Order: sequence, then structure tokens, then C-alpha cells
Amino acid sequence: MVGRVGPDSLELAEAHRFPNRPVRVPEGLRWDVLRLYAGVLDGLRAAGQVDSVGIDSWAVDYGLLDADGALLGNPVHYRDTRTEGVAEKVWASVPAEELYAATGLQYAPFNTLYQLKAERLTGAHRLLLIPDLLTYWLTGEQGTELTNASTTQLIDPRTRDWAADLAQRLGIDLELFAPLRQPGEAAGFLRPEVLEETGLSGPVPVTAVGSHDTASAVAAVPAAAGERFAYICTGTWSLAGLELDAPVLTEESRAANFTNELGLDGTVRYLRNIMGLWLLQECVRAWGEPDLGALLLQASKVPALRSVVDAGDAAFLAPGRMPERIAEACRASGQPVPESPAEITRCILDSLALAHRRAVADAQRLADRPVDVVYVVGGGTRNALLCQLTADACGLPVVAGPTEAAALGNVLVQARPHGLVRDLADGRRLLTRTQPLTRYEPRGRADRWREAEARLAGR
Repeated sequence: MVGRVGPDSLELAEAHRFPNRPVRVPEGLRWDVLRLYAGVLDGLRAAGQVDSVGIDSWAVDYGLLDADGALLGNPVHYRDTRTEGVAEKVWASVPAEELYAATGLQYAPFNTLYQLKAERLTGAHRLLLIPDLLTYWLTGEQGTELTNASTTQLIDPRTRDWAADLAQRLGIDLELFAPLRQPGEAAGFLRPEVLEETGLSGPVPVTAVGSHDTASAVAAVPAAAGERFAYICTGTWSLAGLELDAPVLTEESRAANFTNELGLDGTVRYLRNIMGLWLLQECVRAWGEPDLGALLLQASKVPALRSVVDAGDAAFLAPGRMPERIAEACRASGQPVPESPAEITRCILDSLALAHRRAVADAQRLADRPVDVVYVVGGGTRNALLCQLTADACGLPVVAGPTEAAALGNVLVQARPHGLVRDLADGRRLLTRTQPLTRYEPRGRADRWREAEARLAGR
């Protein structure tokens, strides 16, 4: 994506798009990271001359380098099964309550910490998270960007530094990680070989952005200064929560499985992970890629809240047989079993809206921070039905947009060293002036959502 930033302009254009297809090999599920890097190079070539480059990606996964800086193998995919049962072994050394009090990170079986405890580190000299790995290949410089580092479960969200005591107790050598970088800091320049391959003229700086895509997406929430808001970053995952000045590390917060990840300018992303549109993506794949617009139109005509599932259930984490698994979950809970693609799609969207409702309500209660509006950013903004259902479920206005939130947040951080954007609030003012936003007012009966929530809880 190529961004152009001016005092009253913020434009984004797609330069190149390439597939990200994980590969299942005998030892498990792996990322084809060399193909991804080739796509990055192709994208730089297509973009033409630029003033800066910044990379964001998904969290938790990493590549291991040897003493010479060579990649030891394809990075393991977080949906791989290697971490099954690992958390329980970690908790035997550091109880889950202590782990949360130290790092504020929600339990997820694929957290970097659990991956490391399942990892064979023979020959590993350096660990680089995915965007840091790609940045290293572009620049030859190694670093660990802070917002993404906070998803490793090895960062103390109060000090915004490594949790050294915790790492020592767990036998993790923090020397494996490159030095921490802050969003907005310089990360090097494109190597001469990269300039030659992409046809760019140097020097081209690479900037550390909010390299966890959710950190970049939250940076692009177009909220006004002082506004009381919740956000939902929608895509493969739904990340729903609040932007805070300090982490919430209570036992009640841990039990509710909220995470405290680090954001820009000293903020904390206090949120819950929800399975997100992954559920629908997998179903669409199983159905042979039908027209999504037509499918959503059909789903809008299906009776609301007929059947719902827990969109945060880890049972839906793995790929494959998603329509059957959703039907099985409805059958097991004694609800009508959705059969047609339209019925299953409506079940998914109702379930996501219900999960959004619970997350927004729980976040307000746990952080003691009421909100007046919910901002929805990311790919889910294209799904008008989901946005309206979220407004209905939450009983709050929903403002949807921008769609390419992660890319815009990335670009706004790159614009800082050039003096075009001062800080988070300044970037958000620019977003509000330049990006199309759609507002959805809540409608319908709130008690129907309460009834569906109770049904899902078995009450």
C-alpha cells in the first residue's frame, strides 16, 4: 500500500497484492515466508520511489536465525498444534495468575511464550518476529518493535520493557531477542541489493511502525480527543476493547481473558480476541467461494438470533470443516441447526455481534471506563450487516471506517519523522477529515440479545 500524506490529505492506494498461503508439511503447518518476502520486493518495485517503508503483520510468530543471520527454517504457523498442552506445563512453573499479573496478556495457546517452550532452539542465535524479520532482510538491521513484542507474553506492560524475572523463572534467554524499538524510530535503510532489485533510488529509510497490525489499526481509529470510545478491529480476528493509559491486571480481568497489549504513545490496547470473520472465511472456502454480496443479502433475510455459537471458542481455531463444526455446536447446545449457507452465515454474524457486545460490556466494567460510541475499523467495515448487528447488540452507535485501518496507521507513523503528523491525536484528526465513515444507530429490542446471551451461557 502506498500512502500520501499532506497537511489536509491522506490517500492510500494499493500497489501490489499477493497471496499468503501457509503450507502443511510433515512436521506441521508453516508460513511460506520466502514467498512473502518476494511479495514485499514485488510490492516495492510496483510502488515506485517512496520516502519511507514500514511493515506490519500478524503477531506472535517468528523466525529463528543462526549466528550468521541465516534463517534456520520456515516460521511455524500459530495454528499449528505443537503448543497443545504446553500452557499447563508453563503454569506448573509460573501459575497462570502470576503470569497475568506480570504480563497482562490473555491466554491463547499460540502466544510466543508457549511456542518458545515447544521450540527446539538448537543453533538459534536470534529470534525475530515476522515484521522484524522482513525488516531485517530489507535493511540488514535487527530489532524488536515494542507493540508486537507485547504479544510475546514476555513484556511487562507497566514498564514497557522485558519481564526479566519472569523470563528467568521460565528458562527463556532474553538475549535471543534483538533490542526493543519504539514505533516511529528509524529501523535502517534499504540495502543496496534491495534498491537494485526493486529499482528504487536510495537512501530509502525503513521506519519502525506499530508492527502488530492491530496496533496500527487502533492508531487509525478516527476518534476525537477526549471521546469515550470502544473499538473493534475486524478481519480474520475481531479485537474488541478500549484504549487505556495503564494496564488492567486484576484477577477478574484475567478470568475474563482480556489482554493488555501496548499501543502507540504510551497507550495500552485492552481487548479481547474473538475468532472473527475467520469463521465466515472458512465457510466460504468450503462452499467453493460463492458471491459474498449475494450470500450476505440472503443472510439478512434469515430470522435473527435463531442460533448462536461462542465466537471465542478455541474449537473453531483450526481450519477445515467449519460449516459442519458450527452446525455441530448448535446441535450440542440444543438450538436449531443451520443448514443452508445463508442460515450458517446469519448464525456467524449474529454470533460475532453477540461476542462484540460481551467484549465491549466487559471491557467497560473491568476498566471502569464507560463508552458512548463503538468504532469498527478494518475489513469488517465492508460488511454492513455485521456493523448494524454490532450496533444493535451493543446498544450503541457504531462508526465504521476506515477499511484499511492497519495500512493507514502504518503510514501515519511513518509520516512522523517527516513532520507531517505530530502524535496519535493529530493523526486521528487527519483521518476524520479525510476518510469516509458510516454511522449505524442501534435498533430493535435489546432484550433479544440478552436472551441469546443467556441461551449461549446455558441459562
